[in-house]
Amino acid sequence: MSDRSERNRAPRNRTLTVTAAERSLYGEAVLRPAPDSALTPETVLCKTINGDFLELAPRFPGKFVDLAILDPPYNLTKNFHGNTFTETTPERYALMADAWFSAIKPILKDEASVYVCCDWQSSPAIYASLSRHFTVRNRITWQREKGRGAKSNWKNCSEDIWFATAGNAWTFNVDAVKLRRKVLAPYRADGRPKDWEESAEGRYRLTHPSNFWDDISIPYWSMPENTDHPTQKPEKLIARLILASSNPGDVVFDPFLGSGTTSVTAKKLGRRWCGTEINGEYCVWAEKRLARADVDKTIQGYAHGVFWERNTRIPTNPSEREPR
Repeated sequence: MSDRSERNRAPRNRTLTVTAAERSLYGEAVLRPAPDSALTPETVLCKTINGDFLELAPRFPGKFVDLAILDPPYNLTKNFHGNTFTETTPERYALMADAWFSAIKPILKDEASVYVCCDWQSSPAIYASLSRHFTVRNRITWQREKGRGAKSNWKNCSEDIWFATAGNAWTFNVDAVKLRRKVLAPYRADGRPKDWEESAEGRYRLTHPSNFWDDISIPYWSMPENTDHPTQKPEKLIARLILASSNPGDVVFDPFLGSGTTSVTAKKLGRRWCGTEINGEYCVWAEKRLARADVDKTIQGYAHGVFWERNTRIPTNPSEREPR
């Protein structure tokens, strides 16, 4: 494998790099299960597991996961640093999705929630399969402004996340995921702000979350969470799922962990985590990011218990948010 993580970068480029010494150090923290060994909660919790989820799934303990976040390969041909996913027919992709959901179902608690990321092409197959195994509750669409414009088609700037539950009871912490938005036409009652607050940086209100998210920034080179993973999800995106559908101390599981965003975000938010990833290099990246989270628990776009709009100046002092 070419050592992309050690290449020279521009001075302001904060993309994660891993030296040879760090690769050895963080590689030791990765769990590589011996063939046919049982996986217990004690061995898998708060671990990055190097392996194929479908092969490992039967060995996982039953009903130990509170929240599952799946970001599987979309039905597109893409090279994940040596592991290539090849586009196939929608029918065959649906069968793959069916295998993923069949494998993950036994490890979920009865009150667990499931989120599955996809694009517009894979979304129908994901929904069809997901609805056979779980109760689908909603579809989130999020704006992922990135990439070049298409010349003969509409630019693809959004993705879907299907929300499902294992049963008829589930966690949803609505107050934890409200968005702080600017008030353009402030209304007063008896001379006092109604449903909004006035602060040093302007007038804002907390709004209930909808299933359309337009405040998410894709990780890019100047952000410390950025890695060379080709389809990395933003921590802010994953934070919203974790805060809504789990409680502190709950177990968050990601069977397609990639560079570790789900585990890192879960750790920053006081949850336990577990994830499988077939690419050994990505596992090392995840472990370095997890080590960083011991000293830096910030999540870009989320601060003081509130999600902020894009391009908002976030105060360093929580007291600045108090009404005036």
